[in-house]
Amino acid sequence: MKRIYLDNAATTNIDARVLAKMKSFLGASFGNPSSFHSMGKEADNAVEDARKSIANILGCRNFEILFCSGGTESDNMAILGAARANREHGNHLITTKIEHHAVLEPMEHLEKREGFKVSYIGVDKDGIVNPKDIEKALTKKTTLVSVMMANNEIGTIQPIAEIGRVILKWRKKNNTIFPLFHTDACQAAGALDMKVEKLHVDFLTLNASKIYGPKGAGILYARKGTEFEPIIFGGAQEVGKRPGTQNVAGIVGLAKALELSQKNKEKENKRLINLRDYFIGELIKIPGTRLNGDAEKRLPNNVNVSFLDIEGEAMILYLDAKGIFVSSGSACTSRTLDPSHVLMASGAGREAAHSSVRFTLGHDTTKADIDYVLKVLPGIVKKLREISPTKQKYDK
Repeated sequence: MKRIYLDNAATTNIDARVLAKMKSFLGASFGNPSSFHSMGKEADNAVEDARKSIANILGCRNFEILFCSGGTESDNMAILGAARANREHGNHLITTKIEHHAVLEPMEHLEKREGFKVSYIGVDKDGIVNPKDIEKALTKKTTLVSVMMANNEIGTIQPIAEIGRVILKWRKKNNTIFPLFHTDACQAAGALDMKVEKLHVDFLTLNASKIYGPKGAGILYARKGTEFEPIIFGGAQEVGKRPGTQNVAGIVGLAKALELSQKNKEKENKRLINLRDYFIGELIKIPGTRLNGDAEKRLPNNVNVSFLDIEGEAMILYLDAKGIFVSSGSACTSRTLDPSHVLMASGAGREAAHSSVRFTLGHDTTKADIDYVLKVLPGIVKKLREISPTKQKYDK
């Protein structure tokens, strides 16, 4: 049976060049970077070389890169750490309704357990936040704004640089360093420019497993001078902000994966956009099918559609039986039957949210793969609608 993997927003396979870079640190070069002997120094040098490489890509200083276990930890470090450290300056935070749960849940925790107030900004029908809505929500007690760079479910790209300029203008007008600005760039790292000065961000989150690197490795970029508390304790690693023995192989793999993804992004983006737009064009020919998210301001590899009157989970199982692997949204929420909070915030309605399927293309995706999906998909849609209790008729 053919095996077609179209769930690259959940995780990617490890690039062979990344794995080759990691191998020695999974074997012979196993020293602890904090050890004083030569094997420890070898590992420490590898960590610092990776830090330098990542800093060069982000356009920042080496010490502004902190290694951690992935996107979820990085988001929590930025949000919990910055909110708590700067509480004397204010207890108001701003985010959007479509963030990953790694952002929403720490925000909700701070709101429910620690006395913070959070403004959740809505989005338009395409899932894009208006910078003016962020500006309107700012108060003199706002210490942190967190807006994702690109959405993990519907692929919409947010105007991060514009929001950053709004925040800079507010700071200047009010003679303050607040609010600090964080962006979750996990989905964007392989497709968009990561230069932090252009984005005007104080914190940036990314991880390796979305860009053909290993799982369990990520970074938090933290601009010099930004105050934030550690969320775990027990050592002096990562300037005391993220203690614990560093995952040397993961760190080396992350740096190599980011290097490759940024080096090849223009050529790969063009290829993926062509495939994506072809796929979308054919999918929406199926009656009762709608595209979720903006048609143009979206990641090159993201195709999210709703097949009305069909449960997304049922579609996933039928496609799986044909060797096609997709998802109905974020892998982090795949075990819940709740409708997508992203689609609900975009005004899609419960039916469209429940019937959504996310196809995310990758380096290995070919037109032949897409054509195979298009060959088997209409029959699955027809079969599932025949057993649907609503059984509506769709005309084009």
